Amino acid sequence: MNNMVAILFLLFFTDGIAGFIENSKQNQKVQVTTVTDYLEPAISTVVTGHVGDVLALSYKNRILVQDYERLVATFTKRTETSCWQTEFWGKWFTSAVLAYRYHPTPELKDILDKAVSGLIATQTPDGYIGNYTEERRLEGWDIWGRKYCMLGLVAYYDLTKDKKALQAAEKEADCLIKELSDKNALIVKKGSHRGMAASSVLEPICLLYGRTGEKRYLDFAEEIVRQWETPDGPRLISKASVDVSKRFPIPDKWYGPEQGQKAYEMMSCYEGLLELYRLTGNKEYLTSVEKTWQNIRDTEINIVGSGSAMECWFGGKKLQTVPIHHYQETCVTVTWIKLTQQLLRLTGEAKYADAFEQSYYNALLGAMTRNGSSWGYYSPLSGYKIERKEQCGMGIHCCKANGPRALFLFPFAAVTSSSDGVQVNLFAGGNYILQTPKKQKIQITQITDYPVDSKIAIKLGLPKQEEMAIRIRIPAWSKQNTLNVNGNQISGLVSGEYATIQRTWKDGDEISLELDMRGRVKKLGEQPENLAIMRGPIVLAQDSRLPGPPLDTWVTPIRGEDGYLDLKIKGTGLDGVWMQFTADCTLEPYGIEGNLEKTVTFCDYSSAGNTYDEYSRFRVWFTKQVDPRKL
Repeated sequence: MNNMVAILFLLFFTDGIAGFIENSKQNQKVQVTTVTDYLEPAISTVVTGHVGDVLALSYKNRILVQDYERLVATFTKRTETSCWQTEFWGKWFTSAVLAYRYHPTPELKDILDKAVSGLIATQTPDGYIGNYTEERRLEGWDIWGRKYCMLGLVAYYDLTKDKKALQAAEKEADCLIKELSDKNALIVKKGSHRGMAASSVLEPICLLYGRTGEKRYLDFAEEIVRQWETPDGPRLISKASVDVSKRFPIPDKWYGPEQGQKAYEMMSCYEGLLELYRLTGNKEYLTSVEKTWQNIRDTEINIVGSGSAMECWFGGKKLQTVPIHHYQETCVTVTWIKLTQQLLRLTGEAKYADAFEQSYYNALLGAMTRNGSSWGYYSPLSGYKIERKEQCGMGIHCCKANGPRALFLFPFAAVTSSSDGVQVNLFAGGNYILQTPKKQKIQITQITDYPVDSKIAIKLGLPKQEEMAIRIRIPAWSKQNTLNVNGNQISGLVSGEYATIQRTWKDGDEISLELDMRGRVKKLGEQPENLAIMRGPIVLAQDSRLPGPPLDTWVTPIRGEDGYLDLKIKGTGLDGVWMQFTADCTLEPYGIEGNLEKTVTFCDYSSAGNTYDEYSRFRVWFTKQVDPRKL
């Protein structure tokens, strides 16, 4: 990555840097009040191992092959009255920008250039970029689609500093603000889901203010938040302490204006609220997001790191052991990861890195097809996976466009810098170049096959000695941990926190970490009791392609006296399966033999059912038979 791309990359991911920004309307400098993120991403990253392979597959088979001309063409028709074709350009494009920042190539840059110029060419004299009829503008998913156009245009501006893109985004925003004003319309009464889809435009509006200093954008952002708290709004601040599934009564029309539990749109609004917090420093905004995030994790997020049914929150964490209709939309998984990564950047807290890892390795990778070309729409915890073909006649669906937006966040979240040093949030082989507090470039090299392996070696490349803090995440699930610096053991490690090593570091220093990869059996429910197996951050599943009993057999893992399960790693041997393990289990078939002990083979959840046909059935949770003697 050349120096200019590195600088642009750093600027894009540190929206909280305070400073003077040129006012494009008045040609003067204006002060934008901001909050600086606690963490800043690496200047450049090369990820190896399984994550590196996954990124490469998505880059080649999803990002580069998209027919962007078809996505642009929908903006030239303006005949739509209800659908959401215009979101696809923005979702794919912002994914592609992330992919380019990770791995800049002339081929992808040319595609980005043409995709933007094609979109801008469709803009009408009044600034509108969209496909709705004149009389239906502002209705349905029109504002939602405008949001994604603005997000893409701002992302391109941040990458290239091409003012045409920024000006096009400004015109789109100004058009929206004028239309709402001319029609005396409340944004929270437009579209569905208590205005959350439409008012999630808060995010690009805040980004525009941060890049132009134009106060009308800040005023509009604050007006959106004000409308949230009106009787017609979603009350995203005042209801931050209320369970996300219980904020409003269940409506008669599930996908309609009264639905206040829509998961994706709710989290998108909270992403925008974090951007507004960066601009204003209003702590209530951050607190509202933190409370909601914690509630989602406590009441909705399942063992693989996602949730929702029929795209809405429903108190699903406690129900995850049973079949659930339209479970775990990939767009919900993506937005949960994006929101989590935003909070990690702002606060540096370990729980956000833990949650990111859980969702990334399980729910997210479990939704991607094996060659990276597509994404599943819903992802069950039992049964089989189904790949949806398209929406709105566009040859693409929302999750297929959206999946890489979370996938390509990994390189920018793994190893980060802070004002006093470096923080290792995620473990993956590769090289990470960062800036130290004294403005040196430090290379962090991770040598590991994690999470297959329990050991992570970290080597430092540093031109000059420098005192600083290096923080290493100790995952909450890991109870037995060993951390060494140049062979000297570090004491006082706490699971679920960062180990802070403050010292003078020099070139060639080595850090070694070994985590607890013993098999863990998770329980949920009482009568019946359900069991699931985890190893490190990975959820395991039984798959019908693997050796073992039929999926309808009652399986109980046999744990040792320490309560952990003895998992033995097994060479893959099955095409498309990342990890396989065997474990001794008790089988409980009907018959006079009684319980049988047998070795059962399990695989990682992301590989389970990844043939996307009915011949690859799987299950995560194992229901135990009810014993009447224990009732």
